[in-house]
Amino acid sequence: MGLSMIESVTQAALTSALTGLSTRQRVIADNIANINTPNYQAKRVTFEDALAQSVAQGSGAVTPDVLPSLEPTQTNGNNVNLDEETLNNIETGLRYQFATQAMNQQFQSLTAALKTA
Repeated sequence: MGLSMIESVTQAALTSALTGLSTRQRVIADNIANINTPNYQAKRVTFEDALAQSVAQGSGAVTPDVLPSLEPTQTNGNNVNLDEETLNNIETGLRYQFATQAMNQQFQSLTAALKTA
């Protein structure tokens, strides 16, 4: 995917990060909602390594992967760990806030540059 004239690798990476983090938030919510569902297998979202590689290659565009969790299962076949999901949710929320602030700064910079052009 090529970048437009006004889109930077930073903006593409921030967009990918926000997409990955929002996907992670939805997956965490699904995991928690199914905490008592027999044989439910928790899922995990990964995108950080792919994003780092994409940025290094000059793109910044990636799609998150949703994979099954490798956590051990309980006697009912479910492997959702509420403590882990809660911590992941807090961390994801903080990362999302940071990425949103960074994206806002990118837009402010672009707006300022367009005003002076």
